[in-house]
Amino acid sequence: MSNESMFARYSKVNADFSKRVVISPESYQWVDSPVKEVTRVMLDRIGMEVGRATSLVRYEPNSYFTEHTHTGGEEVLVIEGIFADEHGQYPEGSYIRNPIGTSHSPQVGEDGALIFVKLHQFDPADTSPIRINTQTQSWHPGLVAGLAVMPLHEFQGENTALVRWAPNTLFKQHIHPGGEEILVLKGTFYDEEGAYPAGTWLRNPPYSRHTPYTKEDGALIYVKVGHLPPKS
Repeated sequence: MSNESMFARYSKVNADFSKRVVISPESYQWVDSPVKEVTRVMLDRIGMEVGRATSLVRYEPNSYFTEHTHTGGEEVLVIEGIFADEHGQYPEGSYIRNPIGTSHSPQVGEDGALIFVKLHQFDPADTSPIRINTQTQSWHPGLVAGLAVMPLHEFQGENTALVRWAPNTLFKQHIHPGGEEILVLKGTFYDEEGAYPAGTWLRNPPYSRHTPYTKEDGALIYVKVGHLPPKS
């Protein structure tokens, strides 16, 4: 399949933001990118190669992606390995924001890398680049015992953070007017809808509600709220 026909096929993936989506590791569908040795799981997407997209991206050892400009901005969380470009090296746990109009040439070394990427989702007024090594940042107490929070980004109602859940922690039922997106990084995350092991991606629509909790293994999650379009 040519790149053009492939992206026509995947030009809309989970594009209805009024629907709840859960993608677990056993349901990953890896597809080729325009660059050899770089593959992606398309979690949601609106548009062809340039468009609004949320993906997991795997770089094979000693691979690279050609230089490109982020016309809509880029957000990256390094899940495995060391991700790099001409501006620096970003080990596992690094959180990166490249504002609209920035360019780079990503590459990885002999261990390869797995990253979580969000493209074309920046407010034009959000122009601050961010580089955070979450392995060295401080945690803050959460709203209930057993929760610790590491803020990563906030802009006009959109909030992004890592949240560490101790074993057997329960959070009260709550509502997300602007939607909620979660990537489970470690352990198992739960709510009344099910269990979500490490690697699971969830997107809960605007004005959804749930009662999350953990069991004996606890959890570490990436969470973003306040960024999804309202229900039509």
